[in-house]
Amino acid sequence: MRAGLFLLSLAYVLSQFYRAFLAVMTDVLGADLGAAPDDLAMASGLWFLSFAAMQIPVGWALDTLGPRRTASWLLLFGGAGGAFVFAMANTPLHLNIAMLLIGVGCAPVLMASFFVFARVYSAAMFATLASVMIGVGSLGNLAGSVPLALAVDAFGWRETVMVLAVITGLIAIGLFFAIKDPERVESDAGGSVLTLLKMPALWLIIPLMFVAYAPTGAIRGLWIGPYVTEVFGGNAGTASLIMASAMIAGTLCYGPLDRLLGTRKWAIFGGNSFGALTCLALGLGLASGYWEAVLLFSLVGFFGMSFPLMMAHGRAFVPAHLAGRGVTLMNLFGIGGVGLVQMISGRMHASLSTDTLSPADPYHAIFLLYGGLLVFGLAIYAFCEDRLD
Repeated sequence: MRAGLFLLSLAYVLSQFYRAFLAVMTDVLGADLGAAPDDLAMASGLWFLSFAAMQIPVGWALDTLGPRRTASWLLLFGGAGGAFVFAMANTPLHLNIAMLLIGVGCAPVLMASFFVFARVYSAAMFATLASVMIGVGSLGNLAGSVPLALAVDAFGWRETVMVLAVITGLIAIGLFFAIKDPERVESDAGGSVLTLLKMPALWLIIPLMFVAYAPTGAIRGLWIGPYVTEVFGGNAGTASLIMASAMIAGTLCYGPLDRLLGTRKWAIFGGNSFGALTCLALGLGLASGYWEAVLLFSLVGFFGMSFPLMMAHGRAFVPAHLAGRGVTLMNLFGIGGVGLVQMISGRMHASLSTDTLSPADPYHAIFLLYGGLLVFGLAIYAFCEDRLD
């Protein structure tokens, strides 16, 4: 299983890269394909929405087919195939199709890892293992910043993405031979996603799960680039690199918090409260310069990485024989929230970008939306049950 988990971590590096690389390619895609920021917001949103839409079938496939076939087949045909379409794109529509396919291909990668963690390791270790996997995968965020900008400048964006398509395909093939499916759990209890949706405890967690990663995923995935360049004339690659580094640090810090503090609920609540305040600060225009904005974006990234801890909290209520469906259901809301909010924010940016407003105003409205959504999710989450096992 070590080789399988290693390749899954590499696949998750690619997943993190694909969800974030548009922020650095805004200028070249605009120049070559005529893709405006709202076009790229649509493409980014489609990645997250297709990723989210696949979670229910992926959950079923993990529980019935196992992670080996589920992860390798989808990554090969969706991930590598979508990257090939992206490299050959001639219009923004082609980018939409490519990002939709890549989202399908990346959908099972992290959940296959979580499925193995839930079935092979103790429940107490789940959050730590999940945070390590996400922390390693977040190297894709780093690769999608300055290194990507350098590669695009040196080789061209089409050539760079074509190489990524080949790498994605090779990793997918490796997964088919390296992953060992855990032994299936047989249960007479039965059940499905509907069984999980009938659990009141999850419905106090799901609203925050829906919005917690949305600001971080949307800002790092798209808005940080055009914001720092249009408003402050700063470097998008550097800003993206610093925010990505903060996201890795946040992931690794969240991981052991439940065991150190003896609570999952309040570690999650506290971190997301700081994230909400930071989004509101950005929305109120408290960043007076490039580096102040980068600092606030980094804080959003750091506090917005409660994802593994929230997954562990939700998984604690799910029976073992529904582990695959449980983690993918939570992931559906976590990633689906990013996609929906990203598409809404793209419409907001397009509608508010007028000559009567400053370049910063549309972005400030988007950041205020993010902060408000976090406050809403926290208000419901405050009533949920804390559970560690």
